[in-house]
Amino acid sequence: MSALNAAAKVLADAGTPMNCQEMIDAMAKAKLWSSPQGQTPAATLYSAIVREINTKGKDSRFTKSERGKFAAK
Repeated sequence: MSALNAAAKVLADAGTPMNCQEMIDAMAKAKLWSSPQGQTPAATLYSAIVREINTKGKDSRFTKSERGKFAAK
């Protein structure tokens, strides 16, 4: 499962906004995804989520709830 798909699942299951580090921790705890020894997985995830929001607009799986936090749509 990709980090983006795992983040969407974690956010949907949590039901509350999370920042990227919280998502990374929850994804690892749920064994949905683990970092392939990347130095900044939270920053990479943040970039991917913002890219999806900008590319897909209202069809994105994510919404920005506040600075640095995202929620599932």
